[in-house]
Amino acid sequence: MVYYFNAGGAFMWPILILLIIGVMISIERFISLTRASVNTRKFLAKVKEALASGGVEQALEVCASTRGPVASIFHAGLMRANRGVEHVEKAISNAGTIEMAFLERGLIWLASVIALAPMLGFTGTVQGMINAFDAIKAANDISPAIVAGGISVALLTTLFGLVVAMLIQVFHNYFVSRIDALIIDMEESSTELVDSLIEMES
Repeated sequence: MVYYFNAGGAFMWPILILLIIGVMISIERFISLTRASVNTRKFLAKVKEALASGGVEQALEVCASTRGPVASIFHAGLMRANRGVEHVEKAISNAGTIEMAFLERGLIWLASVIALAPMLGFTGTVQGMINAFDAIKAANDISPAIVAGGISVALLTTLFGLVVAMLIQVFHNYFVSRIDALIIDMEESSTELVDSLIEMES
């Protein structure tokens, strides 16, 4: 592996740097999204129970002691419960927008790695092909060894760039699916919270 990396030339280094950046962001996103995931059904049941037994104040305590975006938007909504359901809905909507931004943080950099790695690979291949033709020109002979060796080295950067892009693409797609699931949970649970507050008012 080290031999092929060294044989690929200078463009292998920026592709390697992109791989390291992509893996580091992926690890951070995995940890953050894992911590953001909670049992929404169980949490919602706790909030409803707190609302029924101790009112908004007790429900706020439950939200404050629970991690994750759902608890955060519930807390923001319940803080406005004394102003009416419309204010609760607006607070939940605003908090949801902020939480979505936090959940999607870093994905743009993963997308950049996915786009740049193959481009750098292709650029390295073009440079390698130029070097191969220069070697043919210098030798004044189209030797199979010269042509095959030059093309082989030239294609290594494309191979490495594509492998990096595919690896980070898998991580990116996984994170997008996790975020979509969290957003659906946020929307469904928020609707149920608002319905519960409407029932309390009536």
